[in-house]
Amino acid sequence: MNPWLVTLIGAAALALSALVGAPLTAGVLRLAARSADAGGEEGAALRDEAPQDAPLSAELTRDPDLDARVGDGPVGDRSRDALRGGTWIGILERIAITGALLAGYPAAIAFVIAIKGLGRYPELRERPSASERFVIGTLASMLWAVAVGGAFRGLLTG
Repeated sequence: MNPWLVTLIGAAALALSALVGAPLTAGVLRLAARSADAGGEEGAALRDEAPQDAPLSAELTRDPDLDARVGDGPVGDRSRDALRGGTWIGILERIAITGALLAGYPAAIAFVIAIKGLGRYPELRERPSASERFVIGTLASMLWAVAVGGAFRGLLTG
C-alpha cells in the first residue's frame, strides 16, 4: 500500500478516535446518570429527606462523609471537579490506544490503563464518589478507541 495512503488512513483513524470519542463518552455518561443506581437524584433525596441523625439504610448513615459515599452521579459537579482534565486525558488515551492498534502493538493498551489508573488513584481515593464517572468514562472511551483502531487496522492489513 502507498505510504501516503497509510499515513492518511492512520491520521484519519487517530482523528476519528480522539474527536468523536469525546461526545460519545459524554453521551454514555449522561445515559449512566439516568440509571436508577446512579446516585444523582436518589443520593440527593437521601441527603435532603433524612433527619440529621436517622439511618438512611443499613449501610449508609448520616455523617460528615455522606456526600463522599452517596456521590452525585457520573455527571454531577463533585464527580467532574474531582476528575479535572478528563476530556484531555480521554483524548490522549484514545489516541494512544488507537495508535497502538494501528502499529500492531496492542500490549501498549496495558500501559495506557496502568498510567491512567495510577495517575487518578489519589483523586479516586480521596473522592470515592468520582469512581463511577472514572470507570464509565474510561470504558466508553477505550471501547471506542479499540473499535476505531481495530477497524482501521483491518483496512491497513486487509
